[in-house]
Amino acid sequence: MTIRQALKQKNKLVQELKELNTRLHTNNSIIEGNERNYSSKETLTAIYAKINELTVLKTKIHRANVPVYDKIFLLSELKSLAQGLRSLDCTNGIAEDFYSRRSDTQIIKTSEISVQERDNEVKFLETRIEQIQDELDQFNAITTIE
Repeated sequence: MTIRQALKQKNKLVQELKELNTRLHTNNSIIEGNERNYSSKETLTAIYAKINELTVLKTKIHRANVPVYDKIFLLSELKSLAQGLRSLDCTNGIAEDFYSRRSDTQIIKTSEISVQERDNEVKFLETRIEQIQDELDQFNAITTIE
């Protein structure tokens, strides 16, 4: 099984676990006299089995990803930086915000990084993120797990 296939399987197991948890919470306590659709004790046993299966699979994926951890960590940090830059205040001039409307004093701001510079930086990061993701996708497609 390749990492790509294992990741798909992991997502499937996570979804199944979520459904089992919903089943447990829905069927444990019911109005007396109503029919219980699923046994909560059996469902809990199934949850433990699914957790064990998921843990084994995640461990295998984790071990197989060792050669590309640097890329995985870099990708995460670049995504975080891009997200932060998207919300960077680049106001130059009079700042229109809630507090400035409530007073007679205008707030004038100066930004060091302009909107265009910020947007260009985000585009650069998005291109780099896509490149790293493509490299990881390729790795995941050809690397098998044990």
